[in-house]
Order: sequence, then C-alpha cells, then structure tokens
Amino acid sequence: MLKSRLRFFRSLRFWLMLMLVLIGIIPTLIAVTLVLNSYKTRAIALRTSSVRNQCDMLSTAILTDGYLENPNQPELDSELSLVSSFYSGRLLVVDSNFKVIKDTFDLDTGKTSVSKDVVDCFTSGEGSYIYDDDNSYIEVITPIISKGNMRVSGVLVASVSTNEITQNTRYLENRGILVGVIGSLLILIAGFFISGFLVRPFTAVTNAIEDVTDGIEDEAISVPVYTETEMITDAFNRMLKRVRALDRSRSEFVSNVSHELKTPLTSMKVLADSLNGMDNVPNELYKEFMQDITKEIDRENNIITDLLTMVRLDKSAVTMSFEMADIGSLLEDIIRRVRPIADKKSIEIIFDSYKPVQAEVDVTKLTLAFTNLIENGVKYNHENGWVRVTLKFDHKFFYVTVADSGMGIPEEQLERVFERFYRGDQSHSTTIEGTGLGLAITKDIVALHRGTVKVESTVGEGSVFTVRIPLINDEAGKV
Repeated sequence: MLKSRLRFFRSLRFWLMLMLVLIGIIPTLIAVTLVLNSYKTRAIALRTSSVRNQCDMLSTAILTDGYLENPNQPELDSELSLVSSFYSGRLLVVDSNFKVIKDTFDLDTGKTSVSKDVVDCFTSGEGSYIYDDDNSYIEVITPIISKGNMRVSGVLVASVSTNEITQNTRYLENRGILVGVIGSLLILIAGFFISGFLVRPFTAVTNAIEDVTDGIEDEAISVPVYTETEMITDAFNRMLKRVRALDRSRSEFVSNVSHELKTPLTSMKVLADSLNGMDNVPNELYKEFMQDITKEIDRENNIITDLLTMVRLDKSAVTMSFEMADIGSLLEDIIRRVRPIADKKSIEIIFDSYKPVQAEVDVTKLTLAFTNLIENGVKYNHENGWVRVTLKFDHKFFYVTVADSGMGIPEEQLERVFERFYRGDQSHSTTIEGTGLGLAITKDIVALHRGTVKVESTVGEGSVFTVRIPLINDEAGKV
C-alpha cells in the first residue's frame, strides 16, 4: 500500500496536468453542447412557426376558393407546390371524407388518410405539430374550418424537412470540437509548467515518507506547505500509528496465546509432580488427579482448536462453501444440541421465527458462529434464566438476535468483547469455561458472509447480540 502511494506521488505531475486539461475541456464541451442544443431548439421552433403561418394562410385560401369541392384550380395548386418546394417538404389536403384531394408529391391523391393525427384534428378542431428527430422532419397539421358553422371541413398536412438544420448543427459541432482540441493543447502546455511548480511539496512528502520507511526517521512527518500536503502527512501519520498499534496488538496476542497454552501445561505438570512425589497414592486421589489432568488436556485441546479455526478463517486463505440453506432449521439444530447444557442450569431457550428463511451461506462456518453466541448466552447466565433466539428477514438481509437474561457486559467493555482472548469480567473468567476466542471467531465468520454483528448490554439485565447477513451473497459465485 505504501509503495502504491509513493508511485502516486511520483506521478502526481501527470495527474495535475490531466486535471488541468479536464478543467479546461469539460466546460468547453458543456458550452458547445448548450449552444448546439439552443441553436437546434430555436431553429426547429422558427421553422415550425413559419410552416404553421403558411398553413394557416393556405387553409384560408382553400376554404375561400372552395378548393375542397373543386380541387382543379391551377393557381392554388401552384401555390401549394411553391410552398412545398420552398420548405423541401410535402403538402396533403384531406377533405371531410378523409380523402386526399391533393398531394404535392402525387403519391396519395385519391387515397384515404385515416392517420391518428388527422382523425384527432377532425375531432378536436385544433391543429398540432410533430418533430421527428430520427427522420429529420416536422409535421404540421392544420384544420380547415368553415366560418359559418365552425365545422372542420378538411385538414391540411405539411411535412417539411429539417436536413438543413441538422447540417448546420453538425457544422457547428465540428467547429466546437476544433476549438476544444486547440484549447486543450494550450492548457496542456500551460499545465506542464504549472504542475512542475505545484508538485514540489509533494516530492518533499515522498522523501519524508521514504525516510520513515527506511528507518532513517522514526517521528511523525510534517510538510505544511499546502492544505493537501498537510492532509497527506496527517493521513500517513495516522496510518503509521495504526501500524504501530497493530504491532503492539500482535505482541499482546502472542503473549496471550503463550499464557493460555502455558497455563494448562503448568497445571498438568503440578498435578503430575504431585503424583510422582507421593508414595502409595490412594485410588480415589489418583483418579481425582487424573480427572483434573484430563480436564486440562481438554482445555488445551479447545484452545488449539480455536486457534486453528482462527487461522483457517484468515480471509487470504479461507475457502467458503456457499449453498442455499434453511436458516430456521439450522438454528433449531443448534438449540437442540445446546439445550442439554442449558437444562443443567434450568435455563429456557426460546426460538421465535415466523416465516421460513432461505439464504446463501456456508452452513458449517455459520453453525459455529451461532453456536458460540447461543452457548455464551447459556454460560454467562443465571440459574432459571432464559435465552431468546429470534429470526427475521427483509428483502435483502436476514437477522438473528440472541438475547439473554444473564449478567450483562459493562459499557466500557462492549468495544472489546470481540477481541481475541478477551473474556470481560475477570471474576468470572476462572469459573466459566472458555478460551476467549468464541466471539472473535463469530465476528470473523460473519464478516466472511459480508455481514455485521453488534452487541447491546446492560449489567445485571443481560445482553443482546444481533447478526445481519445478506440473503444472497455476491461472493458466492467467486469462491
């Protein structure tokens, strides 16, 4: 990660130049696009308005000259053809029987026109227009209304080409691109010199970071030339602090592992030495000592098993076996196995689930996680207490809540309960069996399912652990 940051600093000049080019070219492209859209919209509006005015005048002439009843009028035919030619379009005159009595292209004369727009015009008595950008034409529909009874006697349909507008738009677009390219080149040249000046403080940051990583310096670095360099050095110092904290955490982990592994061995050695130092040991005492040694061996085995489990849960090496599973049945099986332990303390385990929940999970690993939570609810509980397991779901996640009536966890310890070998109240750590790895393992398993686990607790009232896991795991097909 550090090397990648150093490479980024070294190539910062390139990124600054690219940023300057983008800052110059993006506003240019936006301006060109706005100008072109404005021109095209305005040109279409003017062309439409002009065609509608011509159609209004032609519809008046058609009505006045009685063209609908007698279409053989050379002067009006000539006027229709002239307008059609001027706008590079086509004019149709439709009478009240939906018959085309005039087509300036002489294609549909004598045919019936029952297009939706023509029918709507006859029905409503109002004109309309349509702009087809894909085919580059404007269609204007104008009613021919009798002045006496205000009845629609016919319809004038004008279809005019917008190829000229399209060509002008493309011409302006090409000019705009040329201006943008020239502007980008000028900005690139200017950026080359400006970035060289701006990048100098970042070079200082790079050198300072390299000194720290090479061991020359051991203190926090500071290059407060720019706000940015100050932020970068602050981020590096925070990262350095986290790395050192991680080193301390690893040292504590090794120390804890050594202690936890050594304690059962020490107990077994003391018991064995005691037996070896006594002559004629009674069978009852011998059996008692051997039972204690067996318990310490089991404890050692549990610690080693949990440690191996944590190693296998390392994200860089873990293999997940996702499959569709019934979460309710999975929880019921766990409760069935834990119930004999709960019965010894007269603890009632309650399971609430209202609908079946199918989810894509690693059954083996998730079983271990939920087992740890439910067993903890029993272990850290009072006589005649209860543990309630609740299963819910929504459109994306399923939720498993494990609540108990136990001793609870102090607020200042809540952030540490998922740490390895952390066992909370030390007064109970020797009386309640456990390795202190259960919750850490649970958190790792839930994280591998891309889920979360949270805890709420009140001392003397109990704890509530809530697990949220996706119903469908996005990583299932990648494992």
